[in-house]
Amino acid sequence: MTQPPAPSPRPPLQPRLLGPWRTACQWLTTLLVIVIPFVRVDGVSLLRLDFPTLTLHAGGRVFPIETLSLFLLLGLALLLLFLLVTLAFGRAWCGWACPQTTLVDLVEWCARGIGVKVAAGNLPASPGQRLLLHLLYLLLAVLVGVNLVWYFVAPYDFFPQLLAGTLHWAALLTVAATAALVYLDLAWLRRLFCKEFCPYGRFQTVLVDPGTLTLRYHPLEAPRCIRCGACVRACPTGIDIRNGYQIECINCGRCLDACREVMARRNQPGIIRYTFGMEDRGPRALLNLRVALVATALLAVLGILAVVAGERTSLSLKIARNATLMPRPVGSGQAINFFTLHLVNREGSPQQFLINATSAGATLELRGPAQPLILNAGEKRRIDIGLLTGLAGLPRAARLELLTTDGRVLASEQLQLIPPTLPDAAR
Repeated sequence: MTQPPAPSPRPPLQPRLLGPWRTACQWLTTLLVIVIPFVRVDGVSLLRLDFPTLTLHAGGRVFPIETLSLFLLLGLALLLLFLLVTLAFGRAWCGWACPQTTLVDLVEWCARGIGVKVAAGNLPASPGQRLLLHLLYLLLAVLVGVNLVWYFVAPYDFFPQLLAGTLHWAALLTVAATAALVYLDLAWLRRLFCKEFCPYGRFQTVLVDPGTLTLRYHPLEAPRCIRCGACVRACPTGIDIRNGYQIECINCGRCLDACREVMARRNQPGIIRYTFGMEDRGPRALLNLRVALVATALLAVLGILAVVAGERTSLSLKIARNATLMPRPVGSGQAINFFTLHLVNREGSPQQFLINATSAGATLELRGPAQPLILNAGEKRRIDIGLLTGLAGLPRAARLELLTTDGRVLASEQLQLIPPTLPDAAR
């Protein structure tokens, strides 16, 4: 009697690893940080803070730092975004996009490439390997310092000024100081910074929420653990995730991948996984009062910011009465008031305009510079003018406008014309 054929062995389970996704996220974030200073929109940097003109270049527009309301709203929006991301995703930023983690991962990858055995963040290397590593630290440190300065001095200006020896000493000092800090960090701290010194890690432990994304070893599946120690060996900060939630965990998912690879050989799923909260209620765990309040506040601030930015004019106009020239009579039955205009071109291209003054029921004559006027991109200018009108009806309100050559209003302000103060002898 023939025996039935033996069942074919079950194909090994293919683990779904997060490592490639994490690496792609790190590379994408790094490339964005490096490339953004090179991007220009209509001749204006995509993102740059320009100290000589005290302006912020963002999205192809120029915002004077004196526009305090915009900067306060932007700062508040970034703070609320920071709180919301922390409440929702915990330290996932640390493991997936933080520059510190990205730099140390790159260092460890290069160290493995030259034969160094990396263990829990330690790099036991020979003298020759150590020399190569320190050269790598120095190269990365200088790159980080230069990249930081590009957000203040455009790369298109940075390199010519550097080669010509005209780069401002503050920029050189910033490169040197940043490079020194990064070099010391990579040479002696690396993962220790994440474990002991990172302020975000300590702050995040205060904000952890019942719905926050965490990486955990589920206690109900503990009997399936074969005590192989792969999760501990894979952890960059050297912790044992089986001991529960720990502030040193950066949510990178390396222990998850290590567990999945080991358990896949036994045709079993991994024991470690990401969960929203400790009760594993899924994304609906984020539907709680704390997250809702922060999200609502963020949306409100972003809405106000959008309205304020949308109503912002391309040419800033501020008017002040001249501090040294008081109103005075001119000829018979006329008086002249003196004003100082403070103008700022907020655009990335020159603007040509006319100054026009009107008042209901009165004729105004403007005394000032020849028109039309041209203001270069980002230029600030002070202009002194005089407004001549009849004495009858003073004081009276007037309106001063900045117009394009085709009559479109760029900016306008109200002002008050007052009669001259006569000396006592003339009264």
